[in-house]
Amino acid sequence: MTETVFRFLAVENWFEFWWVVVGLCGQLLFTARFLVQWIASEKVGRSVVPLAFWYLSIGGGMILFAYAIFRKDPVFILGQSMGLFIYCRNLWLIHAERRRQPE
Repeated sequence: MTETVFRFLAVENWFEFWWVVVGLCGQLLFTARFLVQWIASEKVGRSVVPLAFWYLSIGGGMILFAYAIFRKDPVFILGQSMGLFIYCRNLWLIHAERRRQPE
């Protein structure tokens, strides 16, 4: 059974197997952001991007970035690193705007 799972996941040992599990968890977290955005938009009847979307983006992106480094995949590394920069910048802009607004 283990050999079949390892072959299916293209891994050779338990260390690699657990990295695949980490990568899958990161992908699930990353995917959850779309569900959060969809639900928030449906509630108000227009497209919105809630704050949780950006936090899920960073969480999933960091895990996927670590996984990409483990896999030594330059395309995946570049894609995730650029995304992480953008997600962090969006959060910075959101929090800066909130600080400027009077209470």
